[in-house]
Amino acid sequence: MSGIVAVVGRPNVGKSTLFNRFTESRKAIVNDVAGVTRDRNYGKVEWNGREFSIIDTGGYVDGSDDIFEDEIRRQVHLAIEESDVILFVVNVEDGITELDNGVAELLRKSNKEFVLVVNKVDNNKRSLDATEFYSLGLGEYYCISSINGSGTGDLLDEVVNKLPEEIPVEDEDLPKLAFVGRPNVGKSSTVNILLDENRNIVTDMAGTTRDSISTRFSKFGHDFIMVDTAGLRKKRNVNEDVEFYSTLRSVRTIENSDVCILIIDATRGVEAQDVSIFNLIQRNRKGLVVMVNKWDLIENKDTNTINEFKERIHRRFAPFVDIPIIFTSAVTKQRIIKVLEEAMIVYERRTTRIATSKINDVMLPVIEAYPPPAYKGKYIKIKYGMQLPTHAPTFAFYCNLPQYIKDPYKRYIENKFRENFELTGVPIQIFFRKK
Repeated sequence: MSGIVAVVGRPNVGKSTLFNRFTESRKAIVNDVAGVTRDRNYGKVEWNGREFSIIDTGGYVDGSDDIFEDEIRRQVHLAIEESDVILFVVNVEDGITELDNGVAELLRKSNKEFVLVVNKVDNNKRSLDATEFYSLGLGEYYCISSINGSGTGDLLDEVVNKLPEEIPVEDEDLPKLAFVGRPNVGKSSTVNILLDENRNIVTDMAGTTRDSISTRFSKFGHDFIMVDTAGLRKKRNVNEDVEFYSTLRSVRTIENSDVCILIIDATRGVEAQDVSIFNLIQRNRKGLVVMVNKWDLIENKDTNTINEFKERIHRRFAPFVDIPIIFTSAVTKQRIIKVLEEAMIVYERRTTRIATSKINDVMLPVIEAYPPPAYKGKYIKIKYGMQLPTHAPTFAFYCNLPQYIKDPYKRYIENKFRENFELTGVPIQIFFRKK
């Protein structure tokens, strides 16, 4: 990593639009409603051969009674603490407000490098209007328009000049673990416990996390990227534009992850939306660990309770039942580290290649003992198998009549594969091809 830049300011001044322009993405949600960005959102920027990380924060609000505003204010403080350079964004249309003065006071106390950015300056009149921001006492400012990009090049030049020279480089090839599930099952609470800080906003209200939050985890002998996603709901329940974009982002997070930790609420059991998320993970052939959270709230547990719950999960997720299932409590921290350990094991399984000789030594006797059924008097002879060079475990068996092999036999081969090779938590694909 070559430095961290935080974008701060009061709500609805264009911070997320500027973030998206710098990162050349739509990663931060943009909406006319103030307060859309609630958590810190991380991205990468490259300018003139220099790369740095940028943090989009929620709008700073002081003295609000809103349940989220106190959390957003704390997030801004955390972002300022983490950053090397701070971009303080104000809006020329509104001029200087009390909130702007509050942020300016914060920055003066921070002893951090900062740049005052006057946004929405897209004509000469607004350039003249921007001179009033000298009265904030923060020195020079940069006039930009984050929508059309004017002035952003000069701003990036100044940011790069203020960045420290030598910062350790972050490894981009780290495993990516995504925490996914329905809203309010404990995803953000789990991430906060693992990081031992209030990294993500946690309230009792479903849908608090709207952006996908990525954090590097380097503890207990592990090193990976951990992602807390917005909760996925059925589309008919996604009414706000904000929740719609959050749902899309969660889906994209699953697509870009290596292992998904599917969190299920123990008090509600396996619901239809859990199955939908599971199917999405399986379709993308991601590693999977099922985390049954809030296990501490289940009363009158006995030795059979876990087995009965596992059986219900297997029934809903069949035929893919070779999944690690861990019963946890984010409140009592019960078996939380075990989830990470299992997820990293699944990652190793998903990335391990099986030698062709080993596949044939094990599977050819299995096939010989129970060959594919003949079709219209034609016998199917499977010659050999091998693993294909794909990002997820995929195997091909070569035979004379692959078109006559039906799904039941394919499932039989997959089950035998799982019996003989350690592939728990890893969806696999098996193809039969013409020799």
